[in-house]
Amino acid sequence: MEKTCCPSYTIRLKSSDFVPSKEQRRVLKRMQRFLDGTLDKRSDDLMDATDSSGDSQTTTSGQRRSFAATKSLTGNLEEKYKTESLIPHMESQIDKAVHACIGSGDLSSDFQFPRASVKKVAPAKRKLSTEGSEDLLFTSSISFQIAATLRRQRKDVEHEKSSELGAGERGQAADTPKVIAEKLGSHLNSLAESLGLLVRACNGHLNFYSSERRVDKDAVVRNQNESKQSSSRSCSKESFSSTAHENPELKRRTFEVRLKRASFDPEEYSLYRRYQISVHNDSPDEVAESSYRRFLVDTPLIFVPPSSGNLTVPPCGFGSFHQQYLIDGRLVAVGVIDILPKCLSSKYLFWDPDFAFLSLGKYSALQEIRWVTQNQVHCPSLQYYYLGYYIHSCSKMRYKAAYRPSELLCPLRYQWVPFDVAKPLLDRKRYIVLSDFAAQNGEPLLLSTLENYEEQMDEQNFHGSNDIFFGEDEEMDEFNYEDSDDELVAESSDIKLPKVEDTDVGSILIGLKEVRLRYKDLRQAFGSSERRYMETQLQRYMRAVGAELSERMVYSLS
Repeated sequence: MEKTCCPSYTIRLKSSDFVPSKEQRRVLKRMQRFLDGTLDKRSDDLMDATDSSGDSQTTTSGQRRSFAATKSLTGNLEEKYKTESLIPHMESQIDKAVHACIGSGDLSSDFQFPRASVKKVAPAKRKLSTEGSEDLLFTSSISFQIAATLRRQRKDVEHEKSSELGAGERGQAADTPKVIAEKLGSHLNSLAESLGLLVRACNGHLNFYSSERRVDKDAVVRNQNESKQSSSRSCSKESFSSTAHENPELKRRTFEVRLKRASFDPEEYSLYRRYQISVHNDSPDEVAESSYRRFLVDTPLIFVPPSSGNLTVPPCGFGSFHQQYLIDGRLVAVGVIDILPKCLSSKYLFWDPDFAFLSLGKYSALQEIRWVTQNQVHCPSLQYYYLGYYIHSCSKMRYKAAYRPSELLCPLRYQWVPFDVAKPLLDRKRYIVLSDFAAQNGEPLLLSTLENYEEQMDEQNFHGSNDIFFGEDEEMDEFNYEDSDDELVAESSDIKLPKVEDTDVGSILIGLKEVRLRYKDLRQAFGSSERRYMETQLQRYMRAVGAELSERMVYSLS
């Protein structure tokens, strides 16, 4: 491990302890808004585009009409407002509103105010927690600039009378950005009529909304209120009718998750090809059906079916599975997983590149964690979610540590160590014996502790337990190897190692450069202390792999 360029550690998470981050909660909300039909993100164009792609499903005529209606509404609005030529016209209208406020006495005529600036609001930066903000198109902060100009000018007026100063304080209170924005907004009604926009003052900002979308939303609220009133008078079926029927653009999308045993599916393979070619830039020749079968279909696991009344097996059984994610009947992602008695192991995920904005990789991981928690009722031993291998030096692997609190497995003693303990260690050194710090119990490491540990490793020349140097006069320090072996076995209680008697290690196969010999043929080449150290290491090695494998595997000394 210490010789490889990219040491890998098994990473896992206990599902009952999982705490989603702010970003992970945002992913769930984004998916829900998309399914509700309120996500303003070219989603309907995507669903229509499936009809022209070779590997898509055929949508129903009702879905086509719904998608077309939504596309017509959102597409026309975006085409209308995406042109940059609209912004200069809006800025000039705001400047006219400033002069109108000066003429009416709402603003002082003694100052020269800055020109207005309007910015287009990107969909990703709209504060979706604010009501109606998904319809926000443009914004201006001119009110803050005007308020700052007024404050600077008042600082220069110190020779006025106290009564005038008192009036100035009252004027200062009235000229806050919020008040100025409300005054300007009242003079911009004509702009809303000419451009089809609604102008609102919000905490000092002048915000410009799509009037069509807001009118539609007001109609939805009215329909909901009318529905509540009618339901209080009678229990007719009409009172429970969906508002989506009155507003096709708000039609909900159907979402389905299917769990099936691992097998070859042409639709899945077609999606896999699109994913590998588009996301990973594989050539079409590299994404062959045979390689796909070996990679994601073939499995060494034996399927264990569920049995009635058996609380040790989940309803799906144990084995390898493909978890399909479908939106309106269209396959958008497939998660390849193994379900075992103690864990769900996530092996791979491939998804439709058209739906990259939904962060399906993060969403599927959250769904898999949720699945583990739910199925503990059927299988109490099922507690952990495994994310495969974690490579700290690989930036593309860092996302796995975002699912907290996670643990890394020490490859030397097979002990689980909290990631919060391992991270500062791996930040300083590519490979570390994590189990040396298992006693931290999740507590953060002190810098002095790290420095002392590194000094000890340097003093011991800790570059690999398999390194033996021939032809040197120095003898190795004698350690209490027998005690360390006992500690190793005790600390590795989570892993069942092969039982090995304290027999001769002479049959172990040793690799020395390009030569392979039995240890019994090399024993005389070591000094007394070297031989004691070497045989202790070989005993440890035999306990880990078993006597039979130790005679077939190569223990390298090169």
